[in-house]
Amino acid sequence: MPIRYYSTNRLLKNIRGVTPFTGKVSFREALLAGQAPDEGLFVPDSIPTLSMGDIIALRNQPYWQAALLVASAFLSDEFPADVLEAVMKDAYNYPVLLEAVYPRAFLLRLDQGPTASFKDFAARMMARLMSHCRPQGERLNILVATSGDTGSAVGDAFKGVSGIDVTILYPEGEVSLMQKKQLDTIGGNVQALCVEGKFDDCQNLVKEAFADAGLARFNLSSANSINFGRILPQMVYYIYAYAQLAGAGEEVVFSVPSGNFGDALGCEYARRMGLPVARLIMPTNENDEFPVFLETGKYAKASPSRACISNAMNVGHPSNLARFFELYGGTVDRVGNVHHYPDLDEMRRRIFSVSITDEQTRQTIRSVYERYRVILEQHGAVGWSGLEAYFAKTGDDKLAICLETAHPAKFPEEIKSLLGIEPDLPDSMKDLAQREGSAIPMSNNFAAFKSYLQNHLKIRE
Repeated sequence: MPIRYYSTNRLLKNIRGVTPFTGKVSFREALLAGQAPDEGLFVPDSIPTLSMGDIIALRNQPYWQAALLVASAFLSDEFPADVLEAVMKDAYNYPVLLEAVYPRAFLLRLDQGPTASFKDFAARMMARLMSHCRPQGERLNILVATSGDTGSAVGDAFKGVSGIDVTILYPEGEVSLMQKKQLDTIGGNVQALCVEGKFDDCQNLVKEAFADAGLARFNLSSANSINFGRILPQMVYYIYAYAQLAGAGEEVVFSVPSGNFGDALGCEYARRMGLPVARLIMPTNENDEFPVFLETGKYAKASPSRACISNAMNVGHPSNLARFFELYGGTVDRVGNVHHYPDLDEMRRRIFSVSITDEQTRQTIRSVYERYRVILEQHGAVGWSGLEAYFAKTGDDKLAICLETAHPAKFPEEIKSLLGIEPDLPDSMKDLAQREGSAIPMSNNFAAFKSYLQNHLKIRE
């Protein structure tokens, strides 16, 4: 049976302003729509499984082979095999590094792509799949809220793609200077908006735009992780890393620095596809709504979200919490109202979460460099600190893989102040100082944002 996608809000009843979407759509439809008509998130009605033989066969193979294995499992009924192979080869033409910190503890370095962020992995596959799905003659308008790296990765992935325009919203004063420069200077069919507010304000503007019938004619879609097209590629690197490091059937733990939860969700799906993940570690920064929920059993979003040095994780209500709740039998809506709690005992058995302060983050950067001569940036440091907290609490000694989600050179001021060194720029950032461009200032008022979209977006090619 082909996989179809339904809304996380499908079971909501008698909720003012919500008409549950009870149908199912294809991946193509889910990809282009971004989110469901009832403001829920699309999730697959079944999860394909991979054999251990297929996973282990990826050892010493190029990364695109792992991407093709996962994508084929979900998409073979909607895309020809040659199209999927061409997409994966084109999307993943850069190295994916696994760095040993000490025996049986590794960093999965997801910072080698064109914008030096793990967001490249999702954005590049997504952009290429969207280019195959766009209605002939019509223009597609991508809206992206970003707290740091998503916007530049999506902008770079879609830059120059015919028939698709991208509008990026980022919070004023909450991205690093390097990130801001990347966002402001993409140019072409990509425009950045600097929003007066927090990341959650950016995210809510995007969600309101999708729900506004007056904007439907613009063929809006999302490249945020509210779009399942962003989640699918994020399953791949867990399977790839396992194949390179683990023995067949060996249990591993993954530590995933978590903000909007799309990255961690990729690991959750990979486990359900058959990957032997003993525990998914989801450390957050001081936006601690999720670890508090696991501890107390009651969910309350952090509002407003707290500004931390791991800025890409400054999220007070993670969008993908809706998908986590769905997978564990619960329902939470886009504004953080819980309508049905998930199986908390099972979540606690599978997931470990802890809040890491800015001071702990800085101390981790210092200690990892002093002990191992490994440079972490803030987000990877949250991941590593969470891994250490997990080991300290459980005494576990399983093979551990921690995600480093951005290149340290994206945060030179912080690294220099902590370590007294400036990390070398990756090739993808060496010309950044010479790039030109600027963002458009935008209030966090939806009426102003809607007016901007109506005046600037195009409908036809």
